[in-house]
Amino acid sequence: MPTLILVRHGRSTANTSGVLAGRTPGVALDERGTEQAAALPGRLAALPLAAVVSSPLQRCRETVGPLLAARPELTLHTEERISECDYGDWSGRKLAELGDEPLMKVVQQHPSAAAFPGGESMRAMQARAVDAVRDWNARIEKEHGENAVYVMCSHGDIIKSLVADALGMHLDLFQRVHADPCSVTAIRYTRLRPFLLRLGDTGDLASLAPREPAPDASAATGGGEEDAAVGGGAGAP
Repeated sequence: MPTLILVRHGRSTANTSGVLAGRTPGVALDERGTEQAAALPGRLAALPLAAVVSSPLQRCRETVGPLLAARPELTLHTEERISECDYGDWSGRKLAELGDEPLMKVVQQHPSAAAFPGGESMRAMQARAVDAVRDWNARIEKEHGENAVYVMCSHGDIIKSLVADALGMHLDLFQRVHADPCSVTAIRYTRLRPFLLRLGDTGDLASLAPREPAPDASAATGGGEEDAAVGGGAGAP
């Protein structure tokens, strides 16, 4: 199955102003975020990308803009299900003032029970994002083969919830995961289980390029790519 390259959008004007942007329109990349987006094509240069999928929000589309310009053969696919969490009445409010809301403690410590006033629950957010990834995995594999690599540009809470799903973690633990703006999180999906290859990576990504399997590798190790090396050695997928 494919390798998913999750890119969090670059730093936005909401990030620097301490605002919970949510789905508020007109939230763009700031100067630093624009620089991060400009560096993304170089960081991904070694990877044979099959497709680019993005949240419909402006800051994500701006993040993948330089990548699409550098690789004109790629088409941008917009996916509503990986859009930011619908924070409802909290959208556009300062994070500093939201810290006094009783719900914020639930969001941080028991997110599976959190539902935003006028918005959606965090359970629903995770469910739609996981469904989107499963559907795109199947589509990419069908169109480009099982070793395909593709990019999905989304938002912090979406990426954290996808990591939790990949690791078999309960959603209540997902606040332990962190992904900086324009960081890369890579998940290799297989028939039996996903493997987290990168988490919040801001450096070189060349080692994520697909490799040809060594002759008789599975016979030598007693298993194929779906068997992790004991102790997490270099042979793990």
